[in-house]
Amino acid sequence: MATRFGGRFSPDMPDRDGRRAPSPPRLHRLASRPKWVTIAATPFLLGAFFQGPLDMVTDLAAFGVIAAAMWMTREGLAAEAAYDARRVARRPAIPRKLFGGVLTGLGLGLGAAEPGAALGAGAIGIAGLALHWLAFGADPMRDKGMEGVDDFQQSRAARMIEEGEAHLAQMQDTVAQLRDRQLQARVAMFAATVQDLFDRVRENPGDLSAARRYMGVYLVGARDATAKFAALYRRTEDPGTRAAYETFLDDLEKDFSARSDRLLEGDRSDLEIEIAVLRDRLAREGVRPRTDSETGPEPATPRAVTSQDARTLDDLLTPDRDPAKTRR
Repeated sequence: MATRFGGRFSPDMPDRDGRRAPSPPRLHRLASRPKWVTIAATPFLLGAFFQGPLDMVTDLAAFGVIAAAMWMTREGLAAEAAYDARRVARRPAIPRKLFGGVLTGLGLGLGAAEPGAALGAGAIGIAGLALHWLAFGADPMRDKGMEGVDDFQQSRAARMIEEGEAHLAQMQDTVAQLRDRQLQARVAMFAATVQDLFDRVRENPGDLSAARRYMGVYLVGARDATAKFAALYRRTEDPGTRAAYETFLDDLEKDFSARSDRLLEGDRSDLEIEIAVLRDRLAREGVRPRTDSETGPEPATPRAVTSQDARTLDDLLTPDRDPAKTRR
């Protein structure tokens, strides 16, 4: 029976500390469609060289516009996949799929353009725009999971996360130049741990102050240390240097993971406080009965006045008082 190969740096395999390698980026389910649309537009490119100068320029322009539209659409699908993968996300700043649809209609209209047939070319362009919308859908147009979040704080967090992701990208690019798959996988695991911290801050921008040092100073230090290690290891290939760098990544990764866990525990504590306050309010308003652990013994309920012999106001207001004794 065949046995699947797996090791420390194999995808979806735990390493020596029980951690898993980072999962590959999530692709949109329609990510392959733009390629086929571009291939379908190749007749414009191939047939352009068998026509007159004006028709050749028109067909080349049609193919170029459609290719650009599919590139824009592919970027829009990638942005939508990232939007769907996150619990808290802003809508894409640029509606790439919308622009891709407009360019698709323009390209088809150019390809169908003929003297005296402008109306027909325009109809084909509009049909191409509609078909693009049916094939790829619309861009996300609303923010997700950001109800009640301070826009200023959210903008600060997004800016810090963007800078941190740039530092991570520089680290990965530097290690990729060494052409060492194990080191590349190790840095990718560290990047995945840092992304967990980024996700915590995305979901709760109020945690930015507690994570600012990790997202700024520590990542800049890791980037600079990676550049120095790569320059030294490229010349010497010293195993001791490599082991020291991996130990450095291990320690830094533990710090980032611990910070993420502390932020999560803080969120859990805030949730428990909110639940306790809500329960207390409901109990005071009589919507929810208090439990024995929440309250002490119930106060004695005064006995209702049932005697028909009460004749004075004092008798009515003092139910424990015996009216017969009062008359005596």
